[in-house]
Amino acid sequence: MSRNHKGPRRRRQQVRPRRQHLPVVSETSAGGVVVAVHHGQAYVAVIARRNRAGRLEWCLPKGHLEGNETAEEAAIREVSEETGIYGRVLGHLSSIDYWFSDSKRRVHKVVHHFLLEALSGELTVDNDPDQEAEKAEWVRLDAVASRLAYPNERRIIGMAKNLLYGEDL
Repeated sequence: MSRNHKGPRRRRQQVRPRRQHLPVVSETSAGGVVVAVHHGQAYVAVIARRNRAGRLEWCLPKGHLEGNETAEEAAIREVSEETGIYGRVLGHLSSIDYWFSDSKRRVHKVVHHFLLEALSGELTVDNDPDQEAEKAEWVRLDAVASRLAYPNERRIIGMAKNLLYGEDL
């Protein structure tokens, strides 16, 4: 007798991982484009932080609202904490919302960006309580977009230029 018998074939059941439904949370952050003018040239304070993959990325300073803070108040505080620069809000630039997930949850995040005038302070990341910002630099306004990692933030720089120079860029 042959070991290979030709009977009806049984289909193998495909084992599918159980789809996990992650809880959805909402987060709100604020930050912005803080501008200082040196020798007639506008500069923007930017920070470098690690992304989830561990790569250093340049971005605009921003962070979560705390307590009963308004978005404007949070923007001033976050810019100060992450860059050492205290500023005042000149105007709202844009609000961006996006989704991301980690292993425990799905997050719907809204970030409010403001244009700020630098009033005082020294550029430093030493006051960042979360120690997320690793570096801070002043970058010329006309060159900062190419330094930023995120397209939405590059678009916000265009809005800041338009507001500052009154041009349709």
